[in-house]
Amino acid sequence: MPRLARLVLVLILILVLALGLVFTPAHAIESSAGKLTVTRVIDRLDEPWALGFLPEDGVLVTERGGRLLLFRDGARQTIGGLPRVAARGQGGLLDILVPRDFTQSRQIYFTYAKRQPNGEGTAVAHAVLAPGATSLTNWTEIFELTPGSSGGQHFGSRLVEGPDGMLYATIGERGDQPSAQDLSRENGSVIRIARDGSIPADNPFAQTPGARPAIWSYGHRNPQGATLDLSGNLWVVEHGARGGDEINSIRKGANYGWPVISYGRHYSGAKIGQGTHKDGMEQPDFYWDPSIAPSGMMIYSGALWPEWRGHIFVGSLKFDMISRLSGTPLTEAERLQSPETQRVRDIREAPDGSIWFLSVGQGAAYRITPG
Repeated sequence: MPRLARLVLVLILILVLALGLVFTPAHAIESSAGKLTVTRVIDRLDEPWALGFLPEDGVLVTERGGRLLLFRDGARQTIGGLPRVAARGQGGLLDILVPRDFTQSRQIYFTYAKRQPNGEGTAVAHAVLAPGATSLTNWTEIFELTPGSSGGQHFGSRLVEGPDGMLYATIGERGDQPSAQDLSRENGSVIRIARDGSIPADNPFAQTPGARPAIWSYGHRNPQGATLDLSGNLWVVEHGARGGDEINSIRKGANYGWPVISYGRHYSGAKIGQGTHKDGMEQPDFYWDPSIAPSGMMIYSGALWPEWRGHIFVGSLKFDMISRLSGTPLTEAERLQSPETQRVRDIREAPDGSIWFLSVGQGAAYRITPG
């Protein structure tokens, strides 16, 4: 090969690596729907936490350490304008939500761990990303868990836009187990707020003396996945302790039992609470034992795989796979696994019907398409 041609190839390789947008075919996964092609689309990510698709074909990725990245038209851009986050333990810059009206509003929503005098608390904020901008503007915090606590664990932190435009955010109990049953605190709850942070009057505890009015459901441990089904109903997936990871369909005002009931045990092996059932407390739609450490949840539209319409996909941080669940009652239909599915943190359906996931173990984003 002539020297000039070799030099050009080297320069192209350096450019591709610098952008971090690689589109490299990876391993195939055998599945019930046939062979799946897994393609690496973004690499060199440092603890990626969430994906968000922009209407104009860009992809946003949050990294737990506090960095927001935009990938568009083969270019990689760090977006500024974020506050300093409490990147400690499981905390940091966490979920991202691109609302349905982004083209008009240009607003993007975030959850993150916020530093407080007594530790950290989960917070929700929005900011504006103008066309062509390299920095967010008008950063506005609309919710903060108070009081926060030390320990660096169980922030929850998934965001969902409801059919009515309200925001649902999952809040972990921060390792303070009894607080998940205390309506005077938002620990261990799913909250519902308007996009300006105000509390909807029809929230179940909005008129209850002493209760936090943002609470929509409670008795959760650490819900790290949330999504809407095809009918617009909210579902969450949450970490148990040693066993007892749960998928729950969320009902207004319902109590999901933690730490009074659970299908797991404490890490010491000791029994949790009063067993698996108690009147007035919800049963999970599905639970795992042993735990898979679930994070990231998506309910599929059926766009590319019609046979998977309405099926639930959940990423596993522990067993390095994606769990597909379906049926009534809900059961685990199969586990999708390859070298790429190392510590799956987030999973989303892209606008074209492909399935994207973030691998913390690989430091990369992958795209699944029919093989």
